[in-house]
Amino acid sequence: MADELTPFLTALPKADLHCHLLGTVRADTFAELARREQLDLPEAPETIFASINSRPPDPELYRSTRIPMPQGRSADEPETSYSLFQVSEWVREVLRDADDLTRITYEAFQAAHAAGTWHLEVSFDMVPEHLAHLGYARWVEAHAEGIRLAERDFGMTGRLLAAIDRSGTGEEALEWVRTVTAHPHEYVAGIGLDNLETAGPPERFADAYRLAGQAGLGRTAHTSEHVPAARNAVTCLDVLGCDRLDHGYFVLEDDAVVARMREEQVAFTVASTTSRRSWRPWRRASILAMLEAGLNVFPCSDDPGMFPTTVLAEYGILAEAGVPVQRLTEMARASFVASWLPEPQKAEVLNRFDALVDSLR
Repeated sequence: MADELTPFLTALPKADLHCHLLGTVRADTFAELARREQLDLPEAPETIFASINSRPPDPELYRSTRIPMPQGRSADEPETSYSLFQVSEWVREVLRDADDLTRITYEAFQAAHAAGTWHLEVSFDMVPEHLAHLGYARWVEAHAEGIRLAERDFGMTGRLLAAIDRSGTGEEALEWVRTVTAHPHEYVAGIGLDNLETAGPPERFADAYRLAGQAGLGRTAHTSEHVPAARNAVTCLDVLGCDRLDHGYFVLEDDAVVARMREEQVAFTVASTTSRRSWRPWRRASILAMLEAGLNVFPCSDDPGMFPTTVLAEYGILAEAGVPVQRLTEMARASFVASWLPEPQKAEVLNRFDALVDSLR
């Protein structure tokens, strides 16, 4: 980012609302845990992290998008690539007890704090088989303890989102949400729909989302990220009842949908940086087009430990692309408005935000 903007953007309070917990794990933490567990890996853990580069889906899907999609490899792609999903699975394998879960949660908040984040919402997955002995309640409490420690040490706030894997069935998702709602926790504020959008349409998960809404949980979903159409974003609003949307770049394919999103000021969490390195220029162009169209977008870190990036870096990318400071400030404020903090706490944070921004000006 431009040097003169660095102090301002660092001090600018930010809420990061789209962040996958496994994707926050640092290379050095993964290396330590992988060696502890003697995980059989094809290369050194540090080399694997430096070589994360997910291959895009079938390029034929993206031949005629409004913002041209790069079709070839990018200059920064490593010779040997590891997909984000494969590395995430390896990270999952080396997590062995509640202390590991608390550690990675705390470290996620520690890194976010260094980037000027005041509020962080992280997604956690279903309990894997090798940690089934913890049960859901202890699984969530281990993550929550990491947040409590971060709140104590950094003065931050945080919440958890229960992630639904869209490569599974609607019945599996419903059972997962039943588990979540049967064990309410003060830090579990909502649900999200993750994984490749090409795995299937979001309406398969309508029952799970309906149950979450009845329980008072917030709802979001990855949408219009991999399928080059706007229809899934509309489904997420009208069928799943989402409060905000993750990504959403392909809403630009439909002018009527763009107009609706602008009129309703639907909140989108966006990230210029992705594990699909060849897509990064397209992502940045899409976000700028969404801003130009008047959509309510604000940066997130997504998988900051693995890309790698930070929410500060994501604001910096937009600043370098010419987004004015006033607009960046409005985006930061909008991120708090869209958060799933309780309303009294949200109002307090927004008052603090306004006072600090006035002093920075």
